[in-house]
Amino acid sequence: MRSLYGKFIAMTAAIMVVSGLIAFLAVNTYYHQYLKGQNDEKNMTMAKSVASFIQANEGVDLEEYLTTQSAVGYKLYVVNEQQEKTLYGDKFRVENLSERAVNQVLNGDVYHGMRDLPSETFVTGFFSDESANTVGVPFDYKGETYALFLRPDIKMLFTEVHYILGGMVLVMAVISLLSMLMVAKKLIDPITALTVATKKVGEEQFTGTLAINRKDEIGQLAKSFQHMTEKLGENDRIRKEFISDVSHDFQSPLLNIKGYAQLLLDDELPQESRKSYASVIQSETERLSSLTKQLLLLTSLDQLSSPLERKPFDLDEQLKETVRKYRWLLEEKEMSLAMDIDEVRYTGDPAFLEKVWENLVLNALKYTEMGGSIDILLTAQENDVTVMVRDTGIGIDEKDLVRIFDRFYRADDSRTQQTGGTGLGLSIVQQVVKLHGGTIDVVSHKGEGTTFTVQLPKL
Repeated sequence: MRSLYGKFIAMTAAIMVVSGLIAFLAVNTYYHQYLKGQNDEKNMTMAKSVASFIQANEGVDLEEYLTTQSAVGYKLYVVNEQQEKTLYGDKFRVENLSERAVNQVLNGDVYHGMRDLPSETFVTGFFSDESANTVGVPFDYKGETYALFLRPDIKMLFTEVHYILGGMVLVMAVISLLSMLMVAKKLIDPITALTVATKKVGEEQFTGTLAINRKDEIGQLAKSFQHMTEKLGENDRIRKEFISDVSHDFQSPLLNIKGYAQLLLDDELPQESRKSYASVIQSETERLSSLTKQLLLLTSLDQLSSPLERKPFDLDEQLKETVRKYRWLLEEKEMSLAMDIDEVRYTGDPAFLEKVWENLVLNALKYTEMGGSIDILLTAQENDVTVMVRDTGIGIDEKDLVRIFDRFYRADDSRTQQTGGTGLGLSIVQQVVKLHGGTIDVVSHKGEGTTFTVQLPKL
C-alpha cells in the first residue's frame, strides 16, 4: 500500500506540474488576446524607423547599416525587386514567409505577420522563430524598392537578468518542494504515531502516552485520542471488575443453595433443620432473583441511547405510594416517619423514578435501628424539584462515601449479606437521576445517619 508520505510527494509534484502548465496556457492566451497586437505595433514602429533612416540617408552603406541593426538584437530579412533574399542575423528556425507577403510589401503595403500569426496551443507568437512571424515594410534605396522583414532575435533578448530571474524561479521551485516535503513529514509523523497507538488499542493495550505536543487540529486529535484511550482503559478495568463481581455475587448464593440442597437429601434430617435449610435456600434464591433483575435494569440503562419514556405524573403521589409499600417494615421496626411533601406535577419516566425512591427508602429502612426515624421531603422550586430522604441510621464511613455509587460496592459486606443487598441499588439510582439530567448528593456521619438529596430539573 502506498504510504501517505509518498502520496503527498506525488501530489505535490503533480500540483507543481499542473500549475506550471496552467500558468503557461494562461500566459499564452493572454499574449494572443492582448499582447500580440501590441508587440506587432512595437516591432512595426522599429521596422518603419529603419526604413525611414535608409530612405533619408541614401548615401549610407545598406549592407553595413543592416548588419549593425541585426547585431543589436534583430533578425532582418531583405528582398529586392528581383526576389533576391538577404538575411542579416541568425537563421530562422522555419522559413515559411510566403511569396504573396513579399510581393505585398514590394507593392507598398505593410505586413503584420506577428499580429496575424495563428494562435496555437503550447506555441506563443513571441517565441515562434519563423520568418512568417515578422513585420514587413517597404523602403527605397538608390532607385530600387526593397521589402524589409523584421523580428527580435530571441537569443539576444535573453540577457543576464533573464538568466538570473530564471535561476531564481528554479531555486524557488526546488526550495518550495523541499519545504513541502519537510512540512509533510511533520504532518505525517504524528499521524503515524496515532496509527501505532490505534493498533495497540485494538490489541487492548490502553497504557502509554502520545508524545504529540501540538496546538493545531492534529494536536487536538491526539489529545482526544489520549482521552479516549484513558476512558477505554478505565472502562476495560470496570468491565473486568464487573465480571469478577458478578461471578462472585452469583457464585456465593449458588454454593449456599447447592450445599443446603445436599443437606436436605438426608432422610434422617430433623424437621426443624429441614425448614431452616429450606429458608436459607429460599432467601438465596430471592437474592439471585433480585440481582438478576437489577443487572437487567442496569443493562437497559447502559445500552439504550434514550431509555426514558417521559410523561407528566404526580411525583408526590408516587413518593407516598412508595412509603405505603414499605409501611409494614416501619411498623415492624417501630420507626417514626415524617413527610413534608409538596404537590408536584413532574415530567419524567415514572417507572424508572419509582426505582429511585424504592432504593432510597428501602436503604433508609434497612440501615436504621429499631425505634429510629426517617424524614422524606419533596419541594418544588422554579426550575427544579428536590427530594430528600434522611434517616437516623448507622451512617457511612467517610472513606466509603466516594464509592457508594460504584457497582457491587458494599461499605460493609457482612451487613449487606444480612440485609440481602446486591451493591447495585445506588448505581441504578445514580444512573436514572443522570438520565433525567439531575444530581444526587449524600451526606453521612458514622452512627448519626445519612441524607440523600436528589435534584431533578423541570422540563
